[in-house]
Amino acid sequence: MKKYITKLLLILPLIIGLNGCQNYDDLELNQNIPNEDQLIPPSYLLSGVLFDIYNETGASWSGKTRLNQFLVSNDAYYGGQNNYAWSTTNGNSYKILKNVTKMEEQALSIYNEPINAYSAVAKFLKAYLFVIQTQKVGDTPMSESVLGLENLTPKYDSQKDIYKQCLELLEVANTELAQLILINSAVSVIEGDIYYNNDLSKWQKLVNTFKLRVLISLSKRANDTPDLNIKQKFAEVISNPNKYPIMVGNTDNFAFIYNENVNIYPLYPQNSLNNYRNISSTYLELTTTTQDPRTFAIATPAPVQIENGKNVNDFTAYVGANISQSLSELAANETNGAYSYTNYNRYYVSNVGPEPGIIIGFSEMCLNIAEAANRGWVTADTATYYLKGINASLEFHGLIEGDNLTIGDLAGVTLGTVTVSINDFLNNSEVAYKGNNEDGLKQIITQKYISFFQNSGSEAFYNQRRTGYPVTFITTGAGLNATGKLPRRWQYPIDEQTYNTANYTEAIQSQFGGTDDLFQDIWSVK
Repeated sequence: MKKYITKLLLILPLIIGLNGCQNYDDLELNQNIPNEDQLIPPSYLLSGVLFDIYNETGASWSGKTRLNQFLVSNDAYYGGQNNYAWSTTNGNSYKILKNVTKMEEQALSIYNEPINAYSAVAKFLKAYLFVIQTQKVGDTPMSESVLGLENLTPKYDSQKDIYKQCLELLEVANTELAQLILINSAVSVIEGDIYYNNDLSKWQKLVNTFKLRVLISLSKRANDTPDLNIKQKFAEVISNPNKYPIMVGNTDNFAFIYNENVNIYPLYPQNSLNNYRNISSTYLELTTTTQDPRTFAIATPAPVQIENGKNVNDFTAYVGANISQSLSELAANETNGAYSYTNYNRYYVSNVGPEPGIIIGFSEMCLNIAEAANRGWVTADTATYYLKGINASLEFHGLIEGDNLTIGDLAGVTLGTVTVSINDFLNNSEVAYKGNNEDGLKQIITQKYISFFQNSGSEAFYNQRRTGYPVTFITTGAGLNATGKLPRRWQYPIDEQTYNTANYTEAIQSQFGGTDDLFQDIWSVK
């Protein structure tokens, strides 16, 4: 009996093993997990992509606030580091682009129409993300990128070719959106749009507004790249509003709306970090010297200035911190009440915040047009667009002529009231437009910088890199980094250096003489 039991025990594993040799492809799929052959609603992918774009480029009060020199930390742990000691960029644009490509594929599979709303929006998103990436590093993979296993070592496209491809994408996106807006069909509908509530006409305005941003960002290459037609393309948009509609007000802003429960405003009532960051001198020196009422909307008076008898309506009571100083110096000065803080009563009292997070806005667009007019690219009235841009920013901050604003301290305790005077500000000799000359250009870029406060990603930094304005932007000093210099770009992602070595090496050789140098200019701003 024992012998039979022993034989059975020896045979049983063999039987189980034979039954276990089932073909993997015959196994039942988990229906709760999508696979590459299943259709995923493109609306799901669109929502995710749009949220990722906000996180990557548009989040208010992120680390970019120090990059743009809007805020200055006085505490490394709670306020973050001020120094420009970065090295590589993260390459997150490519991660988002994978889902943009998948969204296109899914929409084509569902609608069997190459021209559909998701595809048109995807063209804008691709252009936007590739521009974001090339602004950081210079040449970067585009034409061979996001192909997965088909190509793990994509070539690097030159910046010039990247901008050419992106401008073509925007042109096609505008054409397709114009067609889709006119038809009533499933292919002309999108869902999952967290910015424009699925309104394609708003998307078309966005496409052309972004095109103006891209073109003006190439101002240094406008005279030596005839194949890009930079000036002509800009003028074409402005002169043909029926074909190329653009934003007409702040309601057209490409902006993230915060809500009460899930995506709350970054500075919410329970956030108690206001004392660890101060408004920068880069910003406040611009607004206080021109009696700009945005001073009162954004900042508190410096405590020591009030203690010394100044009133809350005295612009000299608002003092910014200098980002070139060391953290120990800044901390000591903050303790002594030397600097202004963020306006608690505006920014810290609500989960939804006082404003959405602008990614691309109407104020910037007007000032981009004013810059183009100043440079002689278009025949538009420069002063008109200059004032439109300023007024759009004032409106965004809720400022109205004659309104009374309550001014509080670090914790929002009332110190007094001020009366808003937009007229005094606009009539200031440094604000009234000085004409289509270098002084006028300086004014336009300065107002663009002020309007970028806590919005539009790194555009404030990129505009300063391109133009040298505003003049208050700090570019040297021990507090910036070990070199005491402001970097001009980011290094390439580590993965590129590791897994795409040959193409990476060729790219840095052709652009920077073989060194992935933070302090050399990329082609677009040379």
